[in-house]
Amino acid sequence: MSTTDPDSGYMIRDGKTEGFFYLDHRTVDGKYKFITDVYVTPGNIHDSFPYLERLDRQISRFGFQVEEVALDAGYLTMPILQLLKKQDIFSVIAHRSFRPKKSLFFKWQFKYILEKYTYLCPPKHELSYKTTNRFGFREYKSDPKVCKNCPFLSKYTHSKTFTKTITRHVWEGAKE
Repeated sequence: MSTTDPDSGYMIRDGKTEGFFYLDHRTVDGKYKFITDVYVTPGNIHDSFPYLERLDRQISRFGFQVEEVALDAGYLTMPILQLLKKQDIFSVIAHRSFRPKKSLFFKWQFKYILEKYTYLCPPKHELSYKTTNRFGFREYKSDPKVCKNCPFLSKYTHSKTFTKTITRHVWEGAKE
């Protein structure tokens, strides 16, 4: 906590100066490019945190009929995606690509089978649903007996238990 400005927040972000800051969150009308809302938070508050409240404020204050939004990658969160889907608001949100460990298959190379609530690995073996963690991610795991002898094992996992785990958020459908 800052001794000179306790309302500020300590921000740590890649490529940014580390320290106590504030962030301003601006909403811009897409048609006329007017700033219609500015909201200030401490620097340690994630960009996506105030978004849903600010969107609701735009709708109630101005009577906007929001049909579409464009957001940067910081707003690609499941709660935001779920609300936009629920309100039938078309969204374009940038995506950060995360790389798996070197030499491992990407998640997109595993096919999700909605009807069976399973994933299929590239050689078509199932990863079955096991549990949903407290963060809302369903965990799908491979059968170690099958994986142990798979010629592609080194492309799936480095696990000593020969198990591949894939997570899928309960609201992943809103993202898709």
